[in-house]
Amino acid sequence: MMKTLKLKTIKKGSKLAIISPSAALPNLFPDIYELGLQNLINALEIEIVEMPSARLDRKTLYEHPELRAKDINDAFGDDQIDGIVCSIGGYESVRILKYLDLDQIMSKPKMIMGFSDATTFLSYLSVLGLPTIHGPSVMAGFAQLKSFEGAFIEHVKTFLMALECPYKYPEYKQLTHGYKDWTCMETLGECLPFSDNKGMHTLQGNQSIKGKLWGGNIEVLEFLKGTPYWPKSDFWADKILMFETSEDKPDPMTVGYMFRNYATQGILEQVKGVLFAKPKDYSDEEVDALNEIIKNILTVENDLGELLVMCGGDFGHTDPKWLLPLGCEVEINPFNKTITLLESPFEIRKKEVGE
Repeated sequence: MMKTLKLKTIKKGSKLAIISPSAALPNLFPDIYELGLQNLINALEIEIVEMPSARLDRKTLYEHPELRAKDINDAFGDDQIDGIVCSIGGYESVRILKYLDLDQIMSKPKMIMGFSDATTFLSYLSVLGLPTIHGPSVMAGFAQLKSFEGAFIEHVKTFLMALECPYKYPEYKQLTHGYKDWTCMETLGECLPFSDNKGMHTLQGNQSIKGKLWGGNIEVLEFLKGTPYWPKSDFWADKILMFETSEDKPDPMTVGYMFRNYATQGILEQVKGVLFAKPKDYSDEEVDALNEIIKNILTVENDLGELLVMCGGDFGHTDPKWLLPLGCEVEINPFNKTITLLESPFEIRKKEVGE
């Protein structure tokens, strides 16, 4: 079994590199991008290093995936940089994978964090043994920091700078499905109305499980199937799959088509369990429809009625989000509906004088 690497720790004064691996939204919406950067600096007391392509225009960024990959390679290669955060997602970061310098990346492991389209390289690098962080981006998560309850920033700080395992993931009381207009300065960084967070629910299964997280955006993972970046058949045995859906809002049947493929590949017969995030912009009726489709795939189409499936996790396109480390072991308890991180992705750091 491939050894899981440990990441450089993040502390006050650390330098975090900002990359735009997919969409050129910092160039299109500089105000919300700047707000996200400032919130990161203020909240974590870190320094920002913007990589060369972070603010590139849309045409240049799209036509030169090698520049986006170079930013990742260079950020890993720079010993002064302790971690990497995505500015935002997009739709075609799969094009950068062939340009990644794996020797450079794997020889100097450090945090790389994002979600949505970042699933391409987050999932791929985690297969190779690098823990990657599925979490908020500069423009979608950190720019809205002041709109979220205190539990979110406490979670971010604890996870990135003071993580001790076992670590129980927080329960957010409120959630939102989106943000206000990024071109309106009066409401910059504000979110659409919040509603009560119903938390997770158990779709099926009655045993606590332990396993290593792997997954991301279920639509983006479709881009990887059949490519060299998709895991081999012996990868799945100790995994807990995690899936979230994008702002494109695939309907329940479409999500079912994607999920059914994991059964067809024989993956669902091997994994320890499955974790679904809250789907963005779904009505209660659409959530119920999705749950029924998933349940039918597992129990009517396949003999998988004992597989633990939890739904409603806070790691998708709703906010606030959890930071989940792909490649690290967690425990999921279906009775108290909790997720506990058992394995830290970070190396153990000795406390410095004055801490």
